[in-house]
Parts: sequence; C-alpha cells; structure tokens
Amino acid sequence: MLPKNAMADVNAKRVPPFLQKGVKPEDGGGDAQQPKEEIIEEPSLPVIAPSYPQIVQEEISMVFNTYNMAANLGPSSRRKREKGAGHDGTSTALYVDRRKSKVWNYYTKLGDAYVECNVCKKQLSFHNSTTTMREHLVRKHSIRDTLLSQLKDDQASEADYAAPENGIKRARQMTPENNLYHPTPCLEPRTDMILELVLEMIFRDLHPLSMVKDKGFGLLLGYLEPSFTLPSPAQLSSMLWHRYNVVKQHLEHYLQTAHSVVLCVESWISQLSQPYLTVTASFIDGEWRWARCILETQPVHENKGASDFGERLYTVLSEFGLSCKAVSCVIHDSLRDTAANSEQLQGAYGWASLCCAAHLLDLCIQAGLEVEQVQEALSAARGIVRYFQQDAKATCSLNSKLEAINKTKLKLVMDARPRWITTIEMCESLLDLKWAIMSVLEEHPKGTAAVQNLADHQWKLLQDLVPVMRTIKIATSFLREEQNVSISSLMPCIHGIVAAIGQQCEESNSVIKTVVGNIRAQLMQRWGISEDETVLESPAVIASFLDPRFKEMRFLSPTLRSELHRRVKNMLSQMFNHQSPPPASFWVPNSDYKAEGGEAGGQLPAHKDRGSGSQSQSMYDILLGKDPTESMPEIHQQLENYIVEPLCKRSTNPLDWWRSNEHRFPAVARMSRQYLAIPATAVLPDQAFAANESALEHRRAVLAPENLDQILFLHQNFDFLESMRNNSENRGRNLHIQY
Repeated sequence: MLPKNAMADVNAKRVPPFLQKGVKPEDGGGDAQQPKEEIIEEPSLPVIAPSYPQIVQEEISMVFNTYNMAANLGPSSRRKREKGAGHDGTSTALYVDRRKSKVWNYYTKLGDAYVECNVCKKQLSFHNSTTTMREHLVRKHSIRDTLLSQLKDDQASEADYAAPENGIKRARQMTPENNLYHPTPCLEPRTDMILELVLEMIFRDLHPLSMVKDKGFGLLLGYLEPSFTLPSPAQLSSMLWHRYNVVKQHLEHYLQTAHSVVLCVESWISQLSQPYLTVTASFIDGEWRWARCILETQPVHENKGASDFGERLYTVLSEFGLSCKAVSCVIHDSLRDTAANSEQLQGAYGWASLCCAAHLLDLCIQAGLEVEQVQEALSAARGIVRYFQQDAKATCSLNSKLEAINKTKLKLVMDARPRWITTIEMCESLLDLKWAIMSVLEEHPKGTAAVQNLADHQWKLLQDLVPVMRTIKIATSFLREEQNVSISSLMPCIHGIVAAIGQQCEESNSVIKTVVGNIRAQLMQRWGISEDETVLESPAVIASFLDPRFKEMRFLSPTLRSELHRRVKNMLSQMFNHQSPPPASFWVPNSDYKAEGGEAGGQLPAHKDRGSGSQSQSMYDILLGKDPTESMPEIHQQLENYIVEPLCKRSTNPLDWWRSNEHRFPAVARMSRQYLAIPATAVLPDQAFAANESALEHRRAVLAPENLDQILFLHQNFDFLESMRNNSENRGRNLHIQY
C-alpha cells in the first residue's frame, strides 16, 4: 500500500484544474479540532457548481441512506480532504464539517436566519433545522434524499457523521422490514454500494445479467473505479434473488391491506417465440390509492388447457398469501379459449372474467376496416409511403418542396398493423402531403411506374375515414388519463363513441356508412349495449354508477336506471346481511330478489329517534302519511343520499372524492372500493393504446428466461412500494401537524 502522503498526491492529480480554484483556505488550522455548528459561506467567494462525479456520489449516498460511508470513501470527500490538507498530509486549511446534512448541497446560507435554494433562488427561514429545506426540495423540485425518506434521517445522519463507525454498523443492521435496500454485508462499503448500483441498473433498465461481460461496460466501470472487480452473472443472480425476496416480503404485507383484488393477465411473446403470462394485481388500498403490482411472469406451454389457467392464478395467489375469496375479477387480453376460461374461473373459483377494453376495441375497429374498398385504399397508401422510404431521390424532392413552404415537420408515416392508431397517422400524413406527393410522382417518370397513386375516390375515402377514426382516438386519450383508469369510465366512453360516429356518417357515402355500421355493431355486441336488463349485470355498468362523475347514468333509459338503483340496493343488503365479511367476488341479484328490511343478520340499524315521541309520531302519520325513511335501513338511506349528491367534474379523480366522503356513505364506499379497482385494460392504458411498442415490451423480449421473472418484478414494484410508503408517511405527518 502507498503511504497516505503519496495517495494524496496521486488523488490530487485526478482533480481537474477548475476544481482547484475558487476555494480560499482559511487562515490558520488550529480550529480544525473543534467542530463548528454551521459553516457560513463568505459572500465574496464565487459559488462553484459541483462536478458531475460529485453530484453522482451525493445522489448515491442519499439513495442508500448510508451517506456517511460515501462521504468517507467517495471521490467527493477525497477532494474535500485534499483541498484542506497540506503537503505533509495534515489538515491545515479548509475544515469539512462531517455533521453537515446533504440538504446543504442545494442551499446557500444567508446569515443566521435565512437560506436560499440554489435551484429556484427562493429564500427560506432557517432555525437550526433542515426539515423545511427537505420538504421544499420534495414538493417543489421532486428531490428526495432517500428512497424511504423520513424526516428523522437528518438527526440519524448527523450522528453517523460524528461517528462514522455508527453509520457502517447501522447500514449492516438494515432488515427487510425497514428498508427495501438490503445490501449483502461486505468488507468494503464503497464496493458494496457499486455492486448494488450495478444490480439496480439491471432491473431498472431491464438489462440482461450478461451485461457485466460486455467490453464497453467493463471499460467504463474500470475507468471510473479502477480497483473495482466486476461481478460475475452468477454473483449478480444471487444478489438479484436476495433483493427479489426482500421486496416480495414488503409486497406481501402491502397486499394484506387490499379489500378486493383484481388479477390482470397479459400475454406476450419473447424474441425466441416463447409465450409468457404476466400476472398483475390491481386494487384500491386503505387510503384510496389505486395500486398495480406485478406478481409473477411465467412461461406458457401450448399443451395446457383452460384448467391450467385457473391453477396458475391460484398458485400465484398462494405464493403471496392471498385467498381465492380476495379476488373479485380477472382481466385478460386474449379471446383465445375465452368461453372455457370464463366457465372454469367462475365455476371453480367464483371469479368473473372480463376482456381487456383495448383488445376489444382493436377487434371492433378491424371489423370496420375490413371493408373491401377501404382495404384497397389502405394498400395503395402503404405503397406510396413505402416508395418514398426506398427511393432517395423522391424523398429529397419531397423534402425540398416542404422546405420551400416551411413545413419540414410533416413526415410520411407507415402504419404498423394491427395497431389501428398508426393507420390513422398514415392517412393523416398522406392527406397533409397530398399536393407534394402528387407533384413529386409527376416529376419523376419512374414514380408512376413504380408505385400506384391513389385514385380521386380513394383520396376522398381516406378523407372521410379520418374523422371517424379520430373520434375513437380521442376516446382512447380519455381512457389514458389518470382519473379514468378504472372500468367506471369505459361505458360512458363506449356509448359516446357509438353516438358520435353514428352522427358523423349520416351524410357520408355508402362505404363509410358500412364501416361505421360494422364498428357500431361490434361495440354494441361486445359490450352488451342494449335496452335489455342484461346490460345491468356488467361490472362496468355498476362501476360507472359508483363513480360520482357518472352516477346519473345518462347512457341508460329511465327504466334501466331505476332497475339499476334497485339492484344496487339489493346488493348492499346482501353484503350486510352476513356477520362475516362477504367474499370479494361479484354478486348480481336476480330481478325477483327482494331485500329484507330491519336489523336482522348484521344489517345496519335504521334511524329511530326522528320524532318527539310515538304519540306525536302517529298523529303526524295520520296527517302526512307514514314517514318512508322510518322503515328504510341505513344502508339504503346512504344509497339514496349518494344518488342525490351533485355530480363531480369530469376531471375529478373518483378515488379522491371517495377518500373525502367515505364517512358519509360507508356502505356504498365499501362496494365502490371493490368495483372501482377494476381497470379497463389488462396493462397500463399508455401501453394498451400506444401507437408503437414501448421500451418495456422491447427490452423484456430479450431477457434470459432464468431471471426474467425477478427482473420484471423489481422493475415495476420497487419504485411503486417506495412511493406508497412515502405518501403514507407524508399524509401521516400532515395529519399530525393539523392536530
């Protein structure tokens, strides 16, 4: 090993020249042994922005909540020591306060009572506490100091800086119960930290474990950390399993708070043509937050039938300590063996089965685009786009014409079947560039011979088709908004599509009317849109009624609305006619079911003390008739009060409304928590209605099957659990402040 003086000289050479300037040593070094409470920067000194490695090191130390080790071992602290060390290795200049919080990296102190944020230049009052400074960074700039931050970390970190060995001891004593980060004990904390960050990069960015064997990655890490030895894929696999088990324990505890769980099943295929199923749990937690967690990803074998589908889901539930009764519904994205799967799930487990709304909408639109004249026009349109993609001279001519009128942003788009949204984009791009395309084809003799131009009636067909498809695209944009994730937004949206495109085609030609007719027929068939009472059995209809934005149910006739109110009232009676909590699976009463009144069977009591006495009450009954609310159970009165509540704005999040009004309608809120947890799509709406393949879909397709499940599990659940815990802590802290 090199002597300390030699190491200081070597490290000093690594510091860029601009970092060695602008820091003025203090006069005298006698005060170095006596730490100061605060370091006040001189106004005359220039403020130097930290270098990129220093920022990275600070973020690393904040992420792992063990920044005392990073400060002692990282390059940032080395530079601080080098600036304050003399040639003999002793500290004779600038003193570094080890108790100083990392929050000060974002603030400048203005005297003894004020600080200034370096990001937004806002001044805050300072009273020897960094709590307000931390909250400002989180609220205004989304800068968090730890993944599981707590305000008391500031005091703990100060103690760690005062005694570095305490920080190392505390980091090694972390348990899965109090931190998602649970690094394997290592002799060198910095080496351990780098290993954890390499592992985190793998599951956050969906890299294969073999990445550590890549030459470029090895050169980069070797340059940044010459003494670091890259781990083997086997070592990373062991660390991955360790992290997976820690996060899985947290998820198991969190799932126990769910009143009702919806299983979402996504089918996808890897680049090796191996089919997979990804099972996701969707639910609303006790604080009315919508949660979506990946449970498992497993390969599918073609020789397995419908019975295996239910057994797979049952096995996944068992691994997370969930019972069959906790599941209310299963959302899938495939119509293959739908009837057999639905019967098996309903009969064996009591689960309702629904198909993904995005998948059903794709099928409805494809039925409309299958009209022969439309297929011919779309085929010719693809030929034009393909010609310009392959002919460089034609593309240059097209770009020149667009530059002449300052419309270089317009580009031709090729559709990616079966993604119908790309078909709209292709038609729109062709219509926008119609004049330029026809001009280029006329100027290039080979153009008309190489590609068939669209006829006039085909141009007109595309022009009439685009508004119809654009209406459906607007509907998907509505379903992609955060407050519309639930299936409660689906039925109003589908009814809106049916009505809107029906009006659009009234003055169109026969081809467009046929296209719209096919789409509308498919929409009405697949979502059961009719004037029959069977439509009321759909969970989507009941969810819309329990959404305070759509509870008027304008898309239903008055007769069906009255029948829906009666059925929901019966369902509430059924839920509270049992002493034990009812199962999460849906129960839709028959039309001849009648709710029992009174207080029997655990039903909530009716309001009694409404009059001044039985004698006066009977006198009023003679005059006005019997008070209808006297014999009405409280749960029914809650429903009536909910029905007459004013509608919410369309931009309102229904979960926020129920969080504020649960105490007013507790029985209705219990049912709402179950039905509003059903998502409209089997995957996130942004992925379900995307025009192109997402980065998640592309990267997961190349992962090795051995570690695919663990990587995808950590990729989605790690940040989710952290955000849930942080939100809970912030809400609890705010309530504590209020009271």
